Amino acid sequence: MAEDNKEIVKKVNAAFEANNPEGFLDLCTDDIEWKMAGDEPQSGKEAVRKFMASMGDMEPPTINVTKVISEGDSAACYGDMAMVEKGVSTTYSYCDVYRFSGGKIAELHSYVVKQKAKGEEEKSASA
Repeated sequence: MAEDNKEIVKKVNAAFEANNPEGFLDLCTDDIEWKMAGDEPQSGKEAVRKFMASMGDMEPPTINVTKVISEGDSAACYGDMAMVEKGVSTTYSYCDVYRFSGGKIAELHSYVVKQKAKGEEEKSASA
């Protein structure tokens, strides 16, 4: 089961990189619960579909997975991703925590932190 869950996580990241929301939703239960830290939880495929559509100005991310850990009905994936919005690229560190049911994603908790650009720390420290 743990290896199957790792494969699902790999498919999730591939769907995001391919800008394929339906490919992601195919991997989810009908009552998927997606909680992104700092945002309202999204419940059900239609709510998740609308949430993903609201990110329309962004190009698909480039994802670099550092590690996928899986045990029982849960998995965690962390790494970095670069997203381009209106021509500006921003890099984030992320961690997604999954719970599976019946071979599909039932819950997803996402934690995303913007990485500081080179020189950004020095600017804020001297301000």
